[in-house]
Amino acid sequence: MSSIADNTKAIMNRHDFTASKRFGQNFLRDVSVLEDIVKASGISEDDIAVEIGPGLGTLTEFLSNACARVYAIEVDKKLIPILRETLSGRDNIEIINADIMKTDLSAVTGGKPFRIVANLPYYITTPVIMSIFESQTLCRSVTVMVQKEVGERITAKPGSKNYGALTLATAYHSKACIVRKVPSGCFVPAPKVDSVVVHMEVYEDKPVQARDEKLLFDLIRGAFNQRRKTLVNALLGYAGIGFGKEELLGSITALGLKPTVRGEELSLEQFAALADILTRDRE
Repeated sequence: MSSIADNTKAIMNRHDFTASKRFGQNFLRDVSVLEDIVKASGISEDDIAVEIGPGLGTLTEFLSNACARVYAIEVDKKLIPILRETLSGRDNIEIINADIMKTDLSAVTGGKPFRIVANLPYYITTPVIMSIFESQTLCRSVTVMVQKEVGERITAKPGSKNYGALTLATAYHSKACIVRKVPSGCFVPAPKVDSVVVHMEVYEDKPVQARDEKLLFDLIRGAFNQRRKTLVNALLGYAGIGFGKEELLGSITALGLKPTVRGEELSLEQFAALADILTRDRE
């Protein structure tokens, strides 16, 4: 039996549908990749899946076969009748026409835990991931197709060119890994860049416990706002930090770091320790 993915172009032609650049639409049609996404997500028959941007329903179909219920959230109202056709007869799928950035997923799932699975449009990848981590306490994992460069930023190591605020925010909330690479030819239309599947298993207990979480992320954002500068100078130039040069230098050296250290050299644990020293010194 053929899948929706096998009929991607035929479905688009039948509905006279053209992928929207505004919504960053690139529809995945490679069945092996779809299978790998579902496997990597850890979805089981008792789980609830939330899919962001189901498109034509290609991934939705595979999720429906693997779990108890799928909430498919699609912002493009032109795709809703197509989804109702391609997914007809599947009573464990609810199609919702909404903007993910304005949606309370805990309300959608009735307060039940869920796993997010998505082929994310490149232009909203970072805001969506951060929004999920910051507000969705019932989310158990996030498995997403993202631009290769973004996947490398999410999983980067300290000192590398891709290491930054997104890396550290992800590491604070989850354990992340790249599952596989996905060539551009696996999509319709084909994007200009390759993609990767990233799985993020959300921590029940965070790996670091900062006394002031807001300060921790202010330090991280400040450090990478001007990443070529030393950490001290980057933080001094970042509005809202509120610490003087001597306070910052004293705290940095108290960690055993050089005064000339850059933010990209610090691990999540070191940023948390720096936040704690600064907090303690102000108490």
